[in-house]
Amino acid sequence: MQGQTVGGRYQILTQLGQGGFGKTFLALDTQRPGNPHCVVKHFKPLSTDPYTLKQAKRLFDLEAATLETLGKHDQIPQLLAHFEDNQEFYLVQEFIAGYDLSQEIPPIGNLLSEAEVIQLLKDILEVLAFVHQHNVIHRDLKPANIRRRESDGKIVLIDFGAVKQISTQIANSQGKTSVTVVIGTHGYMPSEQANQVPHLSSDIYAVGIIAIQALTGINPVLDSGQRLPRNPNTKEIDWRNQVQVSPQLAEIIDKMVRYDFRQRYSTAESVLQALNTLEEIPATTIEQKSLPFAPPRKMFIGVGIIAAVATVVVLLSQLITPVSKFLTYENSSYGIKIKYPESWARQDVANPVTGELVIFLSPKQSDSDKFQEKLTISTETLSSTLDESKNLFIKEIKNSLSGANIVDASEITLANKRANKLVFTGNNGENSLKNLQVWTLKGDQAYVITYTATIDDYDKFVQTAETMIKSFEIN
Repeated sequence: MQGQTVGGRYQILTQLGQGGFGKTFLALDTQRPGNPHCVVKHFKPLSTDPYTLKQAKRLFDLEAATLETLGKHDQIPQLLAHFEDNQEFYLVQEFIAGYDLSQEIPPIGNLLSEAEVIQLLKDILEVLAFVHQHNVIHRDLKPANIRRRESDGKIVLIDFGAVKQISTQIANSQGKTSVTVVIGTHGYMPSEQANQVPHLSSDIYAVGIIAIQALTGINPVLDSGQRLPRNPNTKEIDWRNQVQVSPQLAEIIDKMVRYDFRQRYSTAESVLQALNTLEEIPATTIEQKSLPFAPPRKMFIGVGIIAAVATVVVLLSQLITPVSKFLTYENSSYGIKIKYPESWARQDVANPVTGELVIFLSPKQSDSDKFQEKLTISTETLSSTLDESKNLFIKEIKNSLSGANIVDASEITLANKRANKLVFTGNNGENSLKNLQVWTLKGDQAYVITYTATIDDYDKFVQTAETMIKSFEIN
Protein backbone atom coordinates (compact mmCIF):
# COMPACT_ATOMS: atom_id res chain seq x y z
CA MET A 1 0.00 0.00 0.00
CA GLN A 2 3.04 2.29 0.11
CA GLY A 3 2.33 5.50 -1.76
CA GLN A 4 -1.44 4.94 -1.86
CA THR A 5 -3.93 7.43 -0.43
CA VAL A 6 -6.86 6.06 1.59
CA GLY A 7 -9.90 7.93 2.79
CA GLY A 8 -9.13 10.63 0.25
CA ARG A 9 -6.44 12.20 2.45
CA TYR A 10 -4.12 9.71 4.25
CA GLN A 11 -1.02 8.96 2.17
CA ILE A 12 0.65 5.70 3.23
CA LEU A 13 4.41 6.06 3.84
CA THR A 14 5.54 2.74 5.31
CA GLN A 15 4.27 -0.33 7.14
CA LEU A 16 4.84 -0.32 10.90
CA GLY A 17 3.47 -3.73 11.80
CA GLN A 18 1.20 -6.62 10.91
CA GLY A 19 -1.12 -8.82 12.97
CA GLY A 20 -3.36 -11.78 12.28
CA PHE A 21 -6.02 -9.82 10.38
CA GLY A 22 -4.72 -6.27 10.03
CA LYS A 23 -1.78 -4.04 9.18
CA THR A 24 -0.52 -0.75 10.65
CA PHE A 25 1.00 2.03 8.56
CA LEU A 26 2.68 5.40 9.08
CA ALA A 27 0.93 7.97 6.90
CA LEU A 28 0.65 11.69 6.12
CA ASP A 29 -2.59 13.62 6.60
CA THR A 30 -2.58 15.61 3.37
CA GLN A 31 -5.53 17.80 4.40
CA ARG A 32 -4.08 19.24 7.60
CA PRO A 33 -1.59 22.12 7.76
CA GLY A 34 1.96 20.80 7.60
CA ASN A 35 0.80 17.31 6.53
CA PRO A 36 1.42 15.77 9.99
CA HIS A 37 2.13 12.09 10.50
CA CYS A 38 -0.62 9.74 11.65
CA VAL A 39 -1.08 6.00 12.18
CA VAL A 40 -3.47 4.08 9.89
CA LYS A 41 -4.76 0.67 10.97
CA HIS A 42 -6.26 -1.40 8.15
CA PHE A 43 -8.65 -4.32 8.67
CA LYS A 44 -10.00 -6.59 5.95
CA PRO A 45 -12.94 -8.99 6.53
CA LEU A 46 -12.36 -12.56 5.46
CA SER A 47 -15.70 -12.55 3.64
CA THR A 48 -17.53 -9.83 1.70
CA ASP A 49 -21.06 -11.23 1.84
CA PRO A 50 -23.70 -8.68 2.99
CA TYR A 51 -24.28 -10.27 6.41
CA THR A 52 -20.59 -10.32 7.32
CA LEU A 53 -20.06 -6.73 6.16
CA LYS A 54 -23.06 -5.51 8.13
CA GLN A 55 -21.87 -7.19 11.32
CA ALA A 56 -18.29 -6.04 10.72
CA LYS A 57 -19.38 -2.42 10.38
CA ARG A 58 -21.45 -2.58 13.58
CA LEU A 59 -18.53 -4.01 15.57
CA PHE A 60 -16.10 -1.58 13.98
CA ASP A 61 -18.23 1.47 14.85
CA LEU A 62 -18.68 0.34 18.45
CA GLU A 63 -14.96 -0.21 19.01
CA ALA A 64 -14.16 3.13 17.36
CA ALA A 65 -16.51 4.80 19.85
CA THR A 66 -14.51 3.23 22.70
CA LEU A 67 -11.21 4.46 21.25
CA GLU A 68 -12.75 7.92 20.79
CA THR A 69 -13.52 8.04 24.52
CA LEU A 70 -10.09 6.80 25.58
CA GLY A 71 -8.37 9.26 23.24
CA LYS A 72 -9.68 12.13 25.35
CA HIS A 73 -6.86 11.38 27.79
CA ASP A 74 -3.72 13.36 26.98
CA GLN A 75 -1.55 10.23 27.23
CA ILE A 76 -3.57 8.02 24.90
CA PRO A 77 -3.51 8.61 21.10
CA GLN A 78 -6.53 10.45 19.75
CA LEU A 79 -8.81 8.74 17.25
CA LEU A 80 -8.71 11.03 14.20
CA ALA A 81 -11.01 9.11 11.86
CA HIS A 82 -12.60 5.76 11.11
CA PHE A 83 -14.10 4.83 7.76
CA GLU A 84 -14.95 2.08 5.32
CA ASP A 85 -13.39 2.08 1.86
CA ASN A 86 -14.04 -0.60 -0.78
CA GLN A 87 -15.46 -3.00 1.86
CA GLU A 88 -12.35 -2.64 4.03
CA PHE A 89 -12.06 -0.79 7.35
CA TYR A 90 -9.63 1.85 8.55
CA LEU A 91 -8.79 3.53 11.86
CA VAL A 92 -6.65 6.67 11.91
CA GLN A 93 -4.94 7.63 15.15
CA GLU A 94 -2.56 10.32 16.37
CA PHE A 95 1.12 9.49 15.82
CA ILE A 96 3.22 9.77 18.99
CA ALA A 97 6.73 10.95 18.22
CA GLY A 98 9.25 9.43 20.64
CA TYR A 99 10.48 5.94 21.49
CA ASP A 100 9.00 2.92 23.22
CA LEU A 101 9.88 1.72 26.70
CA SER A 102 12.02 -1.16 25.44
CA GLN A 103 14.72 1.49 24.84
CA GLU A 104 14.80 2.31 28.58
CA ILE A 105 14.80 -1.14 30.15
CA PRO A 106 16.82 -4.30 29.48
CA PRO A 107 17.92 -5.87 27.24
CA ILE A 108 18.54 -2.58 25.35
CA GLY A 109 18.50 -0.19 28.32
CA ASN A 110 20.13 -0.49 31.72
CA LEU A 111 18.70 -1.95 34.92
CA LEU A 112 16.51 0.54 36.74
CA SER A 113 16.91 1.37 40.41
CA GLU A 114 14.09 0.71 42.87
CA ALA A 115 13.17 4.41 42.95
CA GLU A 116 13.08 4.54 39.14
CA VAL A 117 10.85 1.46 38.97
CA ILE A 118 8.42 2.94 41.49
CA GLN A 119 8.19 6.11 39.41
CA LEU A 120 7.78 4.12 36.19
CA LEU A 121 4.97 2.08 37.75
CA LYS A 122 3.19 5.25 38.82
CA ASP A 123 3.57 6.81 35.38
CA ILE A 124 2.03 3.78 33.67
CA LEU A 125 -0.68 3.14 36.24
CA GLU A 126 -1.92 6.73 36.29
CA VAL A 127 -2.85 6.42 32.61
CA LEU A 128 -4.11 2.86 33.01
CA ALA A 129 -6.39 3.99 35.85
CA PHE A 130 -8.27 6.16 33.33
CA VAL A 131 -8.64 3.16 31.03
CA HIS A 132 -9.96 0.97 33.85
CA GLN A 133 -12.40 3.65 34.96
CA HIS A 134 -14.09 3.13 31.59
CA ASN A 135 -14.14 -0.67 32.11
CA VAL A 136 -11.71 -1.19 29.23
CA ILE A 137 -8.91 -3.77 29.36
CA HIS A 138 -5.78 -2.82 27.38
CA ARG A 139 -4.90 -6.52 26.85
CA ASP A 140 -1.43 -6.00 25.38
CA LEU A 141 0.67 -3.96 27.79
CA LYS A 142 4.38 -4.48 27.15
CA PRO A 143 7.40 -2.17 26.69
CA ALA A 144 6.82 -1.93 22.91
CA ASN A 145 3.29 -0.57 23.49
CA ILE A 146 4.32 2.10 26.00
CA ARG A 147 5.94 5.14 24.41
CA ARG A 148 7.99 7.97 25.93
CA ARG A 149 6.67 11.09 24.19
CA GLU A 150 9.39 13.23 22.66
CA SER A 151 7.75 16.59 23.42
CA ASP A 152 7.39 16.24 27.20
CA GLY A 153 8.82 12.86 28.22
CA LYS A 154 5.44 11.54 29.40
CA ILE A 155 4.27 7.93 29.12
CA VAL A 156 1.72 7.21 26.36
CA LEU A 157 -0.21 3.91 26.08
CA ILE A 158 -0.65 2.72 22.48
CA ASP A 159 -1.86 -0.27 20.45
CA PHE A 160 -4.85 -1.25 22.57
CA GLY A 161 -5.96 -4.86 22.35
CA ALA A 162 -9.46 -3.56 21.62
CA VAL A 163 -8.21 -2.63 18.16
CA LYS A 164 -6.96 -6.19 17.65
CA GLN A 165 -10.37 -7.37 18.86
CA ILE A 166 -11.98 -5.52 15.97
CA SER A 167 -10.11 -7.59 13.42
CA THR A 168 -10.81 -10.82 15.31
CA GLN A 169 -14.52 -10.10 15.48
CA ILE A 170 -14.67 -8.92 11.88
CA ALA A 171 -12.94 -12.12 10.81
CA ASN A 172 -15.35 -14.24 12.86
CA SER A 173 -18.53 -12.21 12.43
CA GLN A 174 -20.31 -14.98 10.53
CA GLY A 175 -19.72 -17.61 13.15
CA LYS A 176 -16.23 -18.77 12.16
CA THR A 177 -15.43 -19.58 15.78
CA SER A 178 -12.95 -22.28 14.80
CA VAL A 179 -10.47 -19.42 14.34
CA THR A 180 -8.97 -18.88 17.78
CA VAL A 181 -7.10 -15.62 18.32
CA VAL A 182 -5.58 -14.90 21.71
CA ILE A 183 -4.98 -11.18 22.16
CA GLY A 184 -1.83 -10.37 24.10
CA THR A 185 1.89 -11.18 24.19
CA HIS A 186 3.39 -14.31 25.71
CA GLY A 187 5.40 -13.50 28.81
CA TYR A 188 3.31 -10.43 29.69
CA MET A 189 -0.03 -12.25 29.43
CA PRO A 190 -1.52 -14.10 32.46
CA SER A 191 -3.17 -17.50 32.23
CA GLU A 192 -6.79 -16.31 32.30
CA GLN A 193 -6.11 -14.00 29.35
CA ALA A 194 -4.46 -16.86 27.47
CA ASN A 195 -7.76 -18.71 28.03
CA GLN A 196 -9.57 -15.71 26.47
CA VAL A 197 -11.17 -14.52 29.71
CA PRO A 198 -9.20 -11.31 30.48
CA HIS A 199 -9.92 -9.10 33.48
CA LEU A 200 -8.84 -5.62 34.50
CA SER A 201 -6.29 -7.36 36.73
CA SER A 202 -4.80 -8.98 33.61
CA ASP A 203 -3.38 -5.53 32.80
CA ILE A 204 -2.00 -5.31 36.34
CA TYR A 205 -0.14 -8.58 35.77
CA ALA A 206 1.49 -7.19 32.62
CA VAL A 207 2.65 -4.02 34.39
CA GLY A 208 4.09 -6.14 37.21
CA ILE A 209 6.07 -8.20 34.70
CA ILE A 210 7.45 -4.98 33.21
CA ALA A 211 8.61 -3.96 36.70
CA ILE A 212 10.35 -7.32 37.20
CA GLN A 213 12.04 -6.95 33.81
CA ALA A 214 13.23 -3.44 34.69
CA LEU A 215 14.68 -4.63 38.03
CA THR A 216 16.20 -7.95 36.95
CA GLY A 217 17.02 -7.52 33.27
CA ILE A 218 15.10 -10.70 32.42
CA ASN A 219 13.15 -10.55 29.16
CA PRO A 220 9.95 -12.52 29.90
CA VAL A 221 9.29 -13.22 26.22
CA LEU A 222 12.67 -14.89 25.71
CA ASP A 223 13.49 -16.24 29.14
CA SER A 224 10.24 -16.85 31.01
CA GLY A 225 10.64 -20.60 30.78
CA GLN A 226 14.22 -20.65 32.09
CA ARG A 227 14.96 -17.57 34.19
CA LEU A 228 11.53 -16.71 35.58
CA PRO A 229 10.58 -20.08 37.04
CA ARG A 230 7.31 -20.64 38.86
CA ASN A 231 7.06 -22.34 42.20
CA PRO A 232 5.74 -25.84 41.38
CA ASN A 233 3.35 -25.75 44.35
CA THR A 234 2.01 -22.18 44.25
CA LYS A 235 2.67 -21.42 40.54
CA GLU A 236 3.90 -17.98 41.60
CA ILE A 237 6.91 -16.39 39.87
CA ASP A 238 10.22 -16.77 41.74
CA TRP A 239 12.06 -13.52 40.96
CA ARG A 240 13.19 -11.98 44.26
CA ASN A 241 16.49 -13.89 44.35
CA GLN A 242 17.48 -12.13 41.10
CA VAL A 243 17.69 -8.64 42.62
CA GLN A 244 18.04 -6.61 45.84
CA VAL A 245 14.75 -4.86 46.48
CA SER A 246 12.87 -3.70 49.59
CA PRO A 247 10.31 -6.19 50.96
CA GLN A 248 7.57 -3.56 50.67
CA LEU A 249 7.99 -3.05 46.91
CA ALA A 250 8.54 -6.79 46.37
CA GLU A 251 5.23 -7.57 48.08
CA ILE A 252 3.38 -5.09 45.86
CA ILE A 253 4.92 -6.56 42.70
CA ASP A 254 4.20 -10.09 43.93
CA LYS A 255 0.53 -9.19 44.34
CA MET A 256 0.48 -7.63 40.87
CA VAL A 257 1.66 -10.89 39.25
CA ARG A 258 -0.29 -13.46 41.26
CA TYR A 259 -1.16 -16.55 39.23
CA ASP A 260 -4.80 -16.39 40.36
CA PHE A 261 -6.30 -13.13 39.05
CA ARG A 262 -8.60 -12.92 42.08
CA GLN A 263 -5.57 -12.47 44.36
CA ARG A 264 -4.17 -9.53 42.37
CA TYR A 265 -4.99 -5.85 42.72
CA SER A 266 -8.31 -5.42 40.95
CA THR A 267 -7.60 -2.05 39.27
CA ALA A 268 -4.74 0.30 38.47
CA GLU A 269 -6.01 2.74 41.10
CA SER A 270 -5.62 0.15 43.86
CA VAL A 271 -1.96 -0.43 42.92
CA LEU A 272 -1.32 3.31 42.93
CA GLN A 273 -2.70 3.52 46.47
CA ALA A 274 -0.34 0.74 47.57
CA LEU A 275 2.67 2.43 45.93
CA ASN A 276 1.85 5.73 47.63
CA THR A 277 2.16 4.05 51.03
CA LEU A 278 5.83 3.25 50.30
CA GLU A 279 6.74 6.90 50.91
CA GLU A 280 5.18 6.67 54.38
CA ILE A 281 7.23 3.66 55.54
CA PRO A 282 10.26 4.68 57.68
CA ALA A 283 13.55 3.25 56.44
CA THR A 284 14.13 1.57 59.81
CA THR A 285 11.18 -0.76 59.19
CA ILE A 286 12.72 -2.41 56.15
CA GLU A 287 14.87 -4.83 58.15
CA GLN A 288 13.85 -5.59 61.77
CA LYS A 289 14.49 -9.30 62.12
CA SER A 290 16.28 -9.38 65.52
CA LEU A 291 14.43 -8.90 68.81
CA PRO A 292 15.88 -6.28 71.23
CA PHE A 293 15.38 -8.63 74.20
CA ALA A 294 14.94 -12.34 74.99
CA PRO A 295 11.22 -13.12 75.42
CA PRO A 296 10.33 -14.70 78.79
CA ARG A 297 9.53 -18.40 79.02
CA LYS A 298 5.85 -17.68 79.84
CA MET A 299 5.53 -15.94 76.47
CA PHE A 300 6.53 -19.14 74.67
CA ILE A 301 4.01 -21.10 76.74
CA GLY A 302 1.29 -18.60 75.88
CA VAL A 303 2.15 -18.71 72.20
CA GLY A 304 2.09 -22.50 72.32
CA ILE A 305 -1.39 -22.55 73.83
CA ILE A 306 -2.67 -20.08 71.22
CA ALA A 307 -1.15 -22.14 68.43
CA ALA A 308 -2.78 -25.32 69.77
CA VAL A 309 -6.18 -23.66 69.97
CA ALA A 310 -5.78 -22.25 66.46
CA THR A 311 -4.94 -25.71 65.14
CA VAL A 312 -8.10 -27.19 66.68
CA VAL A 313 -10.20 -24.37 65.18
CA VAL A 314 -8.72 -25.00 61.73
CA LEU A 315 -9.37 -28.76 61.98
CA LEU A 316 -12.96 -28.21 63.08
CA SER A 317 -13.57 -25.72 60.30
CA GLN A 318 -12.46 -28.32 57.77
CA LEU A 319 -15.02 -30.81 59.12
CA ILE A 320 -17.95 -28.39 58.88
CA THR A 321 -19.47 -27.87 55.43
CA PRO A 322 -19.52 -24.11 54.82
CA VAL A 323 -22.79 -22.42 53.87
CA SER A 324 -22.48 -20.35 50.71
CA LYS A 325 -22.80 -16.64 51.34
CA PHE A 326 -24.38 -14.61 48.57
CA LEU A 327 -23.49 -11.06 47.59
CA THR A 328 -25.61 -8.66 45.56
CA TYR A 329 -24.65 -7.17 42.20
CA GLU A 330 -26.66 -4.14 41.15
CA ASN A 331 -26.42 -2.08 37.97
CA SER A 332 -28.53 1.07 38.31
CA SER A 333 -27.87 2.11 34.70
CA TYR A 334 -29.75 -0.96 33.45
CA GLY A 335 -32.01 -1.38 36.47
CA ILE A 336 -30.94 -4.94 37.26
CA LYS A 337 -29.98 -6.84 40.39
CA ILE A 338 -28.79 -10.41 41.03
CA LYS A 339 -27.32 -12.43 43.91
CA TYR A 340 -24.12 -14.41 43.42
CA PRO A 341 -21.94 -16.65 45.65
CA GLU A 342 -19.17 -14.92 47.56
CA SER A 343 -16.76 -17.61 46.28
CA TRP A 344 -17.41 -16.62 42.65
CA ALA A 345 -15.29 -13.91 41.04
CA ARG A 346 -17.08 -10.97 39.45
CA GLN A 347 -15.88 -9.17 36.33
CA ASP A 348 -17.65 -5.91 35.41
CA VAL A 349 -17.40 -5.83 31.62
CA ALA A 350 -19.74 -3.21 30.11
CA ASN A 351 -18.73 -4.35 26.61
CA PRO A 352 -20.59 -2.28 23.98
CA VAL A 353 -19.81 -4.86 21.28
CA THR A 354 -21.23 -7.99 22.92
CA GLY A 355 -23.70 -6.23 25.23
CA GLU A 356 -22.15 -8.05 28.22
CA LEU A 357 -22.55 -6.21 31.52
CA VAL A 358 -21.03 -8.60 34.05
CA ILE A 359 -19.48 -12.08 34.20
CA PHE A 360 -19.41 -14.33 37.29
CA LEU A 361 -16.72 -17.02 37.37
CA SER A 362 -16.85 -20.18 39.50
CA PRO A 363 -13.92 -20.99 41.81
CA LYS A 364 -11.22 -23.17 40.26
CA GLN A 365 -11.59 -26.79 41.35
CA SER A 366 -7.91 -27.69 40.90
CA ASP A 367 -4.70 -26.58 39.21
CA SER A 368 -5.72 -28.66 36.18
CA ASP A 369 -9.07 -26.83 35.89
CA LYS A 370 -8.64 -25.19 32.49
CA PHE A 371 -12.18 -23.87 32.00
CA GLN A 372 -14.03 -22.00 34.71
CA GLU A 373 -17.81 -22.16 34.63
CA LYS A 374 -19.31 -18.72 34.12
CA LEU A 375 -22.62 -16.91 34.24
CA THR A 376 -22.95 -13.86 32.00
CA ILE A 377 -25.58 -11.12 32.00
CA SER A 378 -26.01 -9.15 28.78
CA THR A 379 -28.53 -6.88 27.11
CA GLU A 380 -29.45 -6.24 23.51
CA THR A 381 -32.09 -4.33 21.57
CA LEU A 382 -34.75 -6.48 19.90
CA SER A 383 -37.66 -5.37 17.72
CA SER A 384 -39.35 -8.79 17.90
CA THR A 385 -41.77 -10.33 20.39
CA LEU A 386 -40.64 -12.84 23.01
CA ASP A 387 -42.06 -15.73 20.98
CA GLU A 388 -40.40 -14.52 17.77
CA SER A 389 -37.06 -14.01 19.54
CA LYS A 390 -36.71 -17.74 20.25
CA ASN A 391 -36.04 -18.52 16.58
CA LEU A 392 -33.63 -15.57 16.36
CA PHE A 393 -31.65 -16.84 19.37
CA ILE A 394 -31.53 -20.39 18.04
CA LYS A 395 -30.30 -19.11 14.66
CA GLU A 396 -27.58 -17.05 16.35
CA ILE A 397 -26.47 -20.05 18.43
CA LYS A 398 -26.15 -22.25 15.35
CA ASN A 399 -24.23 -19.53 13.50
CA SER A 400 -21.76 -18.92 16.32
CA LEU A 401 -21.19 -22.37 17.88
CA SER A 402 -19.75 -25.30 15.98
CA GLY A 403 -21.93 -28.41 16.10
CA ALA A 404 -24.65 -26.60 18.04
CA ASN A 405 -27.48 -28.82 19.31
CA ILE A 406 -30.57 -27.50 21.09
CA VAL A 407 -31.26 -29.86 24.02
CA ASP A 408 -34.25 -28.04 25.52
CA ALA A 409 -36.43 -25.11 24.48
CA SER A 410 -39.15 -24.05 26.91
CA GLU A 411 -40.87 -21.13 28.59
CA ILE A 412 -40.10 -20.05 32.18
CA THR A 413 -40.38 -16.98 34.41
CA LEU A 414 -37.52 -14.51 34.82
CA ALA A 415 -37.79 -11.43 37.05
CA ASN A 416 -41.55 -12.04 37.30
CA LYS A 417 -41.87 -11.89 33.50
CA ARG A 418 -42.46 -14.45 30.77
CA ALA A 419 -39.13 -15.71 29.54
CA ASN A 420 -37.57 -18.22 27.16
CA LYS A 421 -35.12 -20.93 28.15
CA LEU A 422 -32.66 -22.78 25.91
CA VAL A 423 -30.24 -25.54 26.86
CA PHE A 424 -27.74 -26.26 24.10
CA THR A 425 -24.37 -27.88 23.45
CA GLY A 426 -21.58 -27.16 20.96
CA ASN A 427 -17.86 -26.65 20.48
CA ASN A 428 -16.01 -23.32 20.68
CA GLY A 429 -12.87 -24.70 19.02
CA GLU A 430 -11.20 -25.76 22.28
CA ASN A 431 -13.91 -27.24 24.51
CA SER A 432 -17.19 -29.10 24.21
CA LEU A 433 -19.61 -26.81 26.04
CA LYS A 434 -23.09 -26.97 27.50
CA ASN A 435 -25.07 -23.78 28.02
CA LEU A 436 -28.21 -22.69 29.83
CA GLN A 437 -29.60 -19.43 28.43
CA VAL A 438 -32.70 -17.55 29.60
CA TRP A 439 -34.01 -14.17 28.50
CA THR A 440 -36.97 -11.88 28.84
CA LEU A 441 -38.07 -8.60 27.26
CA LYS A 442 -38.91 -5.21 28.69
CA GLY A 443 -39.99 -2.97 25.85
CA ASP A 444 -37.46 -3.50 23.06
CA GLN A 445 -34.69 -4.46 25.50
CA ALA A 446 -33.74 -8.13 25.98
CA TYR A 447 -32.14 -9.20 29.27
CA VAL A 448 -30.10 -12.37 28.70
CA ILE A 449 -28.47 -14.65 31.29
CA THR A 450 -26.17 -17.43 30.07
CA TYR A 451 -24.54 -20.17 32.13
CA THR A 452 -21.62 -21.85 30.31
CA ALA A 453 -19.59 -24.90 31.31
CA THR A 454 -17.83 -27.85 29.75
CA ILE A 455 -20.22 -30.74 29.14
CA ASP A 456 -18.52 -32.87 31.83
CA ASP A 457 -18.70 -30.12 34.49
CA TYR A 458 -22.09 -28.62 33.62
CA ASP A 459 -23.93 -30.32 36.49
CA LYS A 460 -21.43 -29.16 39.14
CA PHE A 461 -22.72 -25.59 39.24
CA VAL A 462 -26.01 -25.65 37.33
CA GLN A 463 -28.02 -25.54 40.59
CA THR A 464 -26.01 -22.51 41.71
CA ALA A 465 -26.63 -20.90 38.31
CA GLU A 466 -30.37 -21.57 38.61
CA THR A 467 -30.40 -20.02 42.10
CA MET A 468 -28.71 -16.92 40.71
CA ILE A 469 -31.20 -16.76 37.83
CA LYS A 470 -34.15 -16.99 40.24
CA SER A 471 -32.78 -14.01 42.22
CA PHE A 472 -32.56 -11.80 39.09
CA GLU A 473 -34.58 -8.58 39.26
CA ILE A 474 -35.42 -5.87 36.72
CA ASN A 475 -36.57 -2.50 38.08
